[in-house]
Amino acid sequence: MSGLVASTVASPRRWLTLAVGLLAQAATCAFLYGLPMLVPQLRSELGLSLSSAGAVVAAPGLGLLLTLIAWGAVADRFGERWVIVAGMGAAGALLVWAGRLDSVAALCAVLAAAGAGAASVNAASGRLVLGWFAPHERGLAMGIRQTGQPLGVAYAALVLPPVAHHGGLHAAFEVAAATCLLFAVLVGVLAQDPPRGARGSRPPDRHPYRVPTLWRLHAASTMLVVPQFAVSGFSMIYLVSVRHWDPTAAGRLLFCAQLLGAAGRIGSGVWSDRVHSRLRPMRQLAVAATLIMAAAALGDRFDAGWVIAALVLGAVITVADNGLAFTAVAEIAGPAWAGRALGAQNTAQNIAATLTPPLLAGVIASHGYSVGFAVAAAFPILAIALTPVAAERTGRTAPQDTSASTVSSSSSPRHESAVAPAESHGPNP
Repeated sequence: MSGLVASTVASPRRWLTLAVGLLAQAATCAFLYGLPMLVPQLRSELGLSLSSAGAVVAAPGLGLLLTLIAWGAVADRFGERWVIVAGMGAAGALLVWAGRLDSVAALCAVLAAAGAGAASVNAASGRLVLGWFAPHERGLAMGIRQTGQPLGVAYAALVLPPVAHHGGLHAAFEVAAATCLLFAVLVGVLAQDPPRGARGSRPPDRHPYRVPTLWRLHAASTMLVVPQFAVSGFSMIYLVSVRHWDPTAAGRLLFCAQLLGAAGRIGSGVWSDRVHSRLRPMRQLAVAATLIMAAAALGDRFDAGWVIAALVLGAVITVADNGLAFTAVAEIAGPAWAGRALGAQNTAQNIAATLTPPLLAGVIASHGYSVGFAVAAAFPILAIALTPVAAERTGRTAPQDTSASTVSSSSSPRHESAVAPAESHGPNP
């Protein structure tokens, strides 16, 4: 877990930075992944077909995909806090504009631009959080930060539909905009970039992509997106159409599962801190995801009741690796490359998240849910093989960072340099 140098402080300031980073992530996720909550209002107010409404919902994700790496490069060069403020501020302003449009093409374009602004948070907030936390608590911190997505979607589900029902689409977009702008201000006022070494005091980190470790890690975590979206994308319709659940009851079950999934992200981060490894827990979670999806496939095939328990457990297990992968990517890339590497990680995962529902839907339509779940189980098997655990164990995961003394000496006495766990805690067990 070497690479990223962090500076922690004796005061709770780093926890405040984590809190505002989490809120920023939740605020942008509320519209990035919460727009499906507005599909009925989009269709009734704008007269959209289901496919047109789907294009509107997908537009922010397109903007996100196209700009993640660029935002990461800017954060690497200029720092994290003002990158987040600028991106969230732009997203908030664009959402206000979006609420006043009635052309589908214009609405998609503006929402795509808002998604591009929101990408700044995905690319920089992980850097911001990780830069303040020492390796022995970094997994916990990143696990907390990664709960931003489920919390943001839960906020959207709770707030946006009733606002749209009573005030119209423009009111719902204005609430989403106000949320982004509020937390952009909070990041600007309360967050603080972690200290960096003095300019010219050390050579820049070597290119981390010249060895296969990061490529393998990106690929493995992308494979693990497939079972995650197999569960999140098809659990509701499976419970209603196949198991004949009432939609309200199914929604309540899945809401609870989502909250458990958020807790699971934190738990996996604590686990990785305890064992001084990100990639061993990640591979073990890939094994668990394979078994859970296989259980769901068999449960559907034999009409067994355990399929419901498998889907609930799947909602927890298939998201638990996400924070581990992001933490490992930043640590492996090193401080000079962390923003771009996190942008690449986000890009790969969002491509998989975009492609999984329609492709898996085709499999399910042709061959049934048991085959669809079995196909989803194959991808974490690939992740097991791809996860570069041996490289982490032998210390070949990253260019060695020798800047610990630089950061320590260039910071105030209240800062203590945090280096790789192998240096702070001894060899990995």
